Amino acid sequence: MTRFLHLMLGSLVASTLCVLGTSALAQDYPNKPIRLIVPFPPGGGNDTLGRILAQRLSTALGQQVFVDNKAGAGGNLGTELVAHSKPDGYTLTLGFVANFAMTPHLGKVAYDPLKDFAPISMVAQGYQILVVNPSFPAKTLPELVAMAKAKPGSINYASGGNGSPLHMAAELFKISAGVDIMHIPYKGSAPAAAAVVAGETEMVFGGVVSSLSFIRVNRLRALAVTAPKRIEALPDTPTMAELGYPGAQASSWYGLFAPAGTPPAIIARLNREMVTLGKSADHKEQLSKQGQEAAYSTPEELAQFVKAESDKWARVIKTAKIEAN
Repeated sequence: MTRFLHLMLGSLVASTLCVLGTSALAQDYPNKPIRLIVPFPPGGGNDTLGRILAQRLSTALGQQVFVDNKAGAGGNLGTELVAHSKPDGYTLTLGFVANFAMTPHLGKVAYDPLKDFAPISMVAQGYQILVVNPSFPAKTLPELVAMAKAKPGSINYASGGNGSPLHMAAELFKISAGVDIMHIPYKGSAPAAAAVVAGETEMVFGGVVSSLSFIRVNRLRALAVTAPKRIEALPDTPTMAELGYPGAQASSWYGLFAPAGTPPAIIARLNREMVTLGKSADHKEQLSKQGQEAAYSTPEELAQFVKAESDKWARVIKTAKIEAN
């Protein structure tokens, strides 16, 4: 009995020391710069959002948060790097819908988005606009669907590449509307939009920022948005749900993640800052200019969201028989 009591006491002491150590670590956090890995090259939408987030968090945390671009393999290399980094709160990543919910279903990746990361908070949500060339005969989405059903395979759509969010949004629409339209992949969202402007293809699910400049000078016509409600920049453009296709809702979302095993107290500290940031009117306005809606969540909500998104895009990939290039 005495030996048992000693073992129990030792276990209790070890647990207490562990809790105290973690608590002290969190209280001292951060005491050095934090690396925010953006798994894409400088200059794109992911990089821009990452730099906005890094600047805001630097001010909030009192330590420099610097962006480290680790591009390669469509964002998978940088994502993998974070998954295998030390879980001490000093390496974070700006997770993107493609790397956390789409790419893992297209082929083998060296990370598990549901097991290898500690979710912190949602960061932003962006949506797509279904746009067509102004000369395209269909003036509304119902007219486009009618044309596609009358002549299956006669309408082409552009995307930013096989397996890209723009490609996935179009395939989700095809499933929801029951239409057969043909995929023409381009090397990026900008070339895809330019192809529709030039009349090379009929339509594209474009990003808000890249599409708006063309819409405002009547070089593209907006038919619908994939958002749950009308977006501020295009108040007269209906949502997919309004037009009878609630299943075609899609977003290019971003979340903040740390490696799995990061102390809960550190996750909680970072989450508090993200919630405060997400409620900031100034931050909301800054992201709005980038075509994004500021967002925040609890870590648990983000985990549930990623799981739901992963399941959703896995079904689309399987149904549409999409394969990695």
